[in-house]
Amino acid sequence: MAKSLWLCWLLLLSGSLFAAPRVITLAPHLTELAFSAGITPVAVSAWSDYPPAAKNIEQVANWQGINLERILQLKPDVVLAWRGGNPTRQLDLLQRTGIDVEWIDPDSISDMIAALTKLARWSPHPEQANEQAQQLRQQEIQLRQRYSHLPAVPVFLQFGMQPLFTAAKDTLQNNIIQLCAGKNVFADSRVSWPQVSREQVLMRHPQAIIIGGSEQQAKNVAQFWQPQLTVPVIAINDDWLSRPGPRMLMAAAQLCAALHPEATK
Repeated sequence: MAKSLWLCWLLLLSGSLFAAPRVITLAPHLTELAFSAGITPVAVSAWSDYPPAAKNIEQVANWQGINLERILQLKPDVVLAWRGGNPTRQLDLLQRTGIDVEWIDPDSISDMIAALTKLARWSPHPEQANEQAQQLRQQEIQLRQRYSHLPAVPVFLQFGMQPLFTAAKDTLQNNIIQLCAGKNVFADSRVSWPQVSREQVLMRHPQAIIIGGSEQQAKNVAQFWQPQLTVPVIAINDDWLSRPGPRMLMAAAQLCAALHPEATK
């Protein structure tokens, strides 16, 4: 009897010692990174829809802000945040309560892979985080070896139409353009996400336009630019292109193949 009680106590103790860290993610791409690292968050942000299991998790943040009261009730070990979309003031308040806030702001594929490796610290399956990071690194190397030596194609990365926005050099999106032997015609912008005019785009003579969206949206964009600009419009899965998470390598593979079909064969 005493031995059975001792075993039960030992199991309970080991369970408390090795309980999975409680992680909250405050952006859809952070949710994707967490799952890729083997972490199932206890709460996520709105629009966290990948992988499908994320749709069933409680949401504590959206474009209006963060539910601080609920986050405190959930007692997270760490909150993963993103400076590009989360209010710094609210997160400063969280930190003052003693909650660990980790900012993850990848501006390159290397940054994104490093963030995934870093998440192993809070993963119940750290080996998964490291394996996923290694796979992404290998994918990047393979794409670089296949495409980096090719002549660069001037491209315009288009977000929206009225107004027009694009991405400059210090962005993950620009990084994959470079990886695919493309030349971002607005890479020299002083801000990371500049608003540009139709005339500015035409003056830079892109040979292709890249959008996040469907083939139908690509047709609409092509019509928008006619008759002054008649170049291919490449549609990349919007979630892959706009979210700085693991699927960015899928966006890169799709873009590389569209910019350089001869090399893909």
